[in-house]
Amino acid sequence: MRYAFIGLGNLGRRLARNLALANFSLTVHDLDPAAVNAFRARTGGLPVRVADSAVEAARGADAVITCLPSPAAARATLEGGQGALAGLPPGNTWIEMGTNDPAEILRLAAEAAGRGIGALEAPVTGGVHLASTGEITVLAGGPEDLVSRHRPALEAMGRPVIHVGALGHASVMKVITNMLAFLHLLGAGEALMLASRGGIDLRVAYDAIRHSSGASFVHETESQVILSGSYDIGFTLDLACKDAGFAVEIGDRLGVPLRLGTLVAEIMREGRERYGGDAWSPLAVRLLEEAVGEDLRADGFPESLD
Repeated sequence: MRYAFIGLGNLGRRLARNLALANFSLTVHDLDPAAVNAFRARTGGLPVRVADSAVEAARGADAVITCLPSPAAARATLEGGQGALAGLPPGNTWIEMGTNDPAEILRLAAEAAGRGIGALEAPVTGGVHLASTGEITVLAGGPEDLVSRHRPALEAMGRPVIHVGALGHASVMKVITNMLAFLHLLGAGEALMLASRGGIDLRVAYDAIRHSSGASFVHETESQVILSGSYDIGFTLDLACKDAGFAVEIGDRLGVPLRLGTLVAEIMREGRERYGGDAWSPLAVRLLEEAVGEDLRADGFPESLD
């Protein structure tokens, strides 16, 4: 199977590298030369072709994988005469691995179907650092036959591969997981601040929470980079605001009042206004640190989980 991978950001270049390491025939493309160079640095001379455009990357591929930061970027990459769908032969597949609006996934899938191209969604969840080792969870949505056809590639990029259901379902599930992650992040920040103000050593507090009923994957991972002061989780506030916004929009569409989800989205937007969209998402906890006038810091925690 020949794959084209478009979008070599923090997540995409790790997923694409896993494909290359598994010896899939791979062509990659990104508009940013720095992203291409970062990918090349990680692949260490593996036989990967770099295409100058999306349409060129798609030519001759059995499937085009996109991992892009926004619906607008996906549209620009897929549509038009120079888009990936124009280069992908009929009978083959487009696979979206970024977090996208389910309604937009369905619209683009309909456009692909008009060209005789199948569509899958396969967003991933678990943290960018797990993509480096192929241990990030893949949420697949779409027809069973397409999931089966591309399962070897999906499993090369992440495990487990969970088939959530029809096209669109995986995007909803991914937004749900991110909404929960942001809730856990902000809750962990408040919990650590309570511990610190209560005179508890933050290294002890971290361990106590990790072994308690209040434990979470997010606390075990993101609290570490908060306590080290790097906040580097490989995921930006721009992306957090996009995903938190998707959760609120889906809630409105489905008639589910997301009181906590709406508050989380507001806090993430406040963090972006204060620190910039390219800042790491755990910096949302910095808002609390500044309000209290105390940094959450402890020795022995890593700058990065990667």
